[in-house]
Amino acid sequence: MPRLRVFSAALLCLGLVGSVYGAATPTVTPLGTVIAADRAHVGEAVADVGTTVYGGDRISTDLQGSVQVRAGAARLLLLSASAAVVNDGNGSPSAKLVSGTATFSTGNAHAFILFASTAAIRPQSDAPTIGQVTRLNDKELLVAARRGALTVTVDDETQVVKEGESFRVLLDPDAAAQEPAGAGSGNQGPTRGGGGPLKAGRSRFLILATGLIAAGTGVAIYEALESPDHP
Repeated sequence: MPRLRVFSAALLCLGLVGSVYGAATPTVTPLGTVIAADRAHVGEAVADVGTTVYGGDRISTDLQGSVQVRAGAARLLLLSASAAVVNDGNGSPSAKLVSGTATFSTGNAHAFILFASTAAIRPQSDAPTIGQVTRLNDKELLVAARRGALTVTVDDETQVVKEGESFRVLLDPDAAAQEPAGAGSGNQGPTRGGGGPLKAGRSRFLILATGLIAAGTGVAIYEALESPDHP
């Protein structure tokens, strides 16, 4: 009988140790998979087709490089000299654009969110959507709706970028208000259809029209992203 008690106590201890160990090593769920890569990295490692991407991973490309990641009903493409940190917020993939240009496609309104500085860019509807964002600096972005409409949100203020439109987004309206009329980068004008700049209700940001997107621009890239729910 004493031996039986000792044996039972040992089994109980082993069970408790196993429970503690299991609780301390939760399963990490993959966020997505690299489906195309050229001179790109996931963290410090070279990105190859089939590389698994997890929340918190930094994805980057060298000069003339590119990388495309599939995450559920979304795809994310980083162009040359770009970097982003991917994550999983409330069950939806997202990425924080650190530098360069990111293009994303979605199969529904909740498939993906792209953060850039203080702005959040997402599809407006469940229709197939393709958007492109370039981070020029902490206070300035270029946002283009290649297919479908996008919403740009800063704090509680939101503006819509319609399909086929491209906008310069200024995240510091006070500084923008001090610029001379018509100031900007290149041929970017401060008007939309002859009107003034679009303002959020409490001037969280300004979006200035840069014109319609030229047909055929980046056709190969956007065709590759057009069907995010297919392999």
